[in-house]
Formats: sequence, structure tokens, C-alpha cells
Amino acid sequence: QVQLVESGGGLVQAGGSLRLSCAASGRTFSNYAMGWFRQAPGKEREFVAAISWSGGSSYYADSVKGRFTISRDNAKNTVYLQMNSLKPEDTAVYYCAADPSLVVLTTKPSRAGYWGQGTQVTVSS
Repeated sequence: QVQLVESGGGLVQAGGSLRLSCAASGRTFSNYAMGWFRQAPGKEREFVAAISWSGGSSYYADSVKGRFTISRDNAKNTVYLQMNSLKPEDTAVYYCAADPSLVVLTTKPSRAGYWGQGTQVTVSS
């Protein structure tokens, strides 16, 4: 059982930075792969980044590679998304997700076991 709560969203100017946090409940957090997804107005949800349960491997969408960094602190049951050099096209609701399977999380996100409620990120030009 995992409950996810995102925070850290807000309004930022283009070129700025923002760090999102996803706090998870449960003592089995370290056994879950974690990911970030986003959904812009009028668009479908898209993959942003994911990290393995151990934190040893991370994956990024081409659109954010080099700008965003995903990390996790299992001791704090928290996963982060550091977003730098933000662009207006990054504007979206960002969701945190968790699943025991990294494959399921990254290839079949609709099947992922747990999702947060999302946090709004707005990048102004």
C-alpha cells in the first residue's frame, strides 16, 4: 500500500528552476520504481522520467533530457524531480507514480499501481 502526495509546483519564469517532491507512505517504498508524468491542457499524459527502486538507473523523455533530474531518498520515502532551464512547453500538471515493475511503469503507465493527485507547474515566457 502506497499513497503519493506531490508538492513543489508553482509559477516560474522561463529559464528558471523548480523542484518537485513526491512523498510516499508505506514501509515498502524502496521496493517500488518511481516515475514522473505530466499532462498539459488538451493533451494526453506523457512520460517524463523514471527511476529504479534502488536509484541506480534513471530514464528520461528526450524532451527533458539534460534539463530534468530524477532522484530518490528512500530513507525519507521521497522522490524528486529537479527541473532546470524550464520552458513554457513544460507547463502541465505533474504526476508521481509508483509500481513494483519499472517495465510496467514506463511502458504501461495506465497499469501502474499508485498515482498522486498532481501538482501544477506553470512556466511563463
